[in-house]
Amino acid sequence: MSRARRPLEFGVSIVPALDELDAGRAIVRAAEEGGLDLVGIQDHPYQRRFLDPFSLIATLLAETERLRFFPDVANLPLRPPAMMAKAAATLDRLSGGRFELGLGAGATAERAGQMGGPARSPGEAVSALEEAIQVIRLAWSEDESVSFDGEHYRLEAYEPGPAPAHRIEIWLGAYKPRMLGLTGRLADGWIPSFGYLKPDAVAEASSRIDEAARHAGRDPGAVRRAYNFGMPEGDPAETIASWAGELGLDTFVLWARDAAEAERFAGEVVPAVRAAVGS
Repeated sequence: MSRARRPLEFGVSIVPALDELDAGRAIVRAAEEGGLDLVGIQDHPYQRRFLDPFSLIATLLAETERLRFFPDVANLPLRPPAMMAKAAATLDRLSGGRFELGLGAGATAERAGQMGGPARSPGEAVSALEEAIQVIRLAWSEDESVSFDGEHYRLEAYEPGPAPAHRIEIWLGAYKPRMLGLTGRLADGWIPSFGYLKPDAVAEASSRIDEAARHAGRDPGAVRRAYNFGMPEGDPAETIASWAGELGLDTFVLWARDAAEAERFAGEVVPAVRAAVGS
């Protein structure tokens, strides 16, 4: 069964290093002026050079008018889900609905432990992520009071609010079968990275998401298929168009090296991709 194609979206990802802040701001300005849709910012709090991405996103939201921002992806072990939901909803409210939530189970357990977070096993990390998605969505609800009793997280008569300005999507950085299944069952999107999942492995992973979505009674086409990548060699528009047409990817986030590359992506590559794909 084929999957309906979502509208294509394009964005850039910047490094939240203090010594690259001016360069990152220039990339964001190029993305805003070039009509791109998204900016992702990685979340590795244990990196001594890195700023906190949620604080950086708040600053950049205030400096832009139309771009949407997301952590690419938020480090769950170091960010309790109810508080992460509060921060996300606040950013979304203050920006008029320009925040999405990329979320990950936490790739480096020992580094999380160094900062006082839980050093979970891979299995525990996936279970905690599944609970966190439920907690976050409860915390975004407009119910008077919500409760949740999980193995990793609990809410007891918590009073949610303020609610986000729009329905924030949750996109998972997922690679292995259990995480891919979780994406299909519960998430709004999937955002792997080229460095961990090459294009020739995307189709198989995506089919696992489709299968899990259908088994859960969901439309697989409702799950965004995003991709983090560096500028392809040769004809980048042709490469990206093939990823859209042959792999079913719909959201493309470029690791932009500088503002000039972001300008080229927005001004040359993206229009050529849209023309080739017909969206």
